[in-house]
Amino acid sequence: MKRILYSRPIYWMLYALCRIFYSGKYLRGYYFTEKRMGFVWALKGIPKRISTGIPWPIGKAVTITKRKNIQFDPDSLNVFQSPGCYFQANDGKINIGKNVHIAPNVGIVTTNHDLNDLKRHTEGKDVIIGENCWIGMNSVILPGVVLAPHTVVGAGSVVTKTVSDGDCIIAGSPARMIRKISEHL
Repeated sequence: MKRILYSRPIYWMLYALCRIFYSGKYLRGYYFTEKRMGFVWALKGIPKRISTGIPWPIGKAVTITKRKNIQFDPDSLNVFQSPGCYFQANDGKINIGKNVHIAPNVGIVTTNHDLNDLKRHTEGKDVIIGENCWIGMNSVILPGVVLAPHTVVGAGSVVTKTVSDGDCIIAGSPARMIRKISEHL
């Protein structure tokens, strides 16, 4: 694993500046050591950090509720940069694995409204997204869903059930398996 800080003084200064606003555990990983986009996201995200208190860089058009219920690998920091995404972890946890990609306008929710009383919510259920998953634009991941590693969710899909076999493409509303990825390599 490469070190977070580089030999160039500019990276020391950027890291030190970002450390003022963000937790150090989020200022590492692929987007700080390889791409270095993490520094750009961190600097652009300072106003949102001040207004929300979220300890990692997020894009200005991303909504997060109950940040303490969200866990992710720093190599998936990019998922919080995609505009229009909604991460609702009010009563349940969202766990995002390593190397996950989420397109714009994706919603991940851990609880829904109670159909008998819309002012109330149902009991929350955790959402787990495995490593190397890709969630297409305008998709929704509903409470209790677990996506196995290397699952691709087609654009506009509504994922209502767990996908226990990875290496597949799912799509539709409700989402169902379209094909295994290994079959077409």
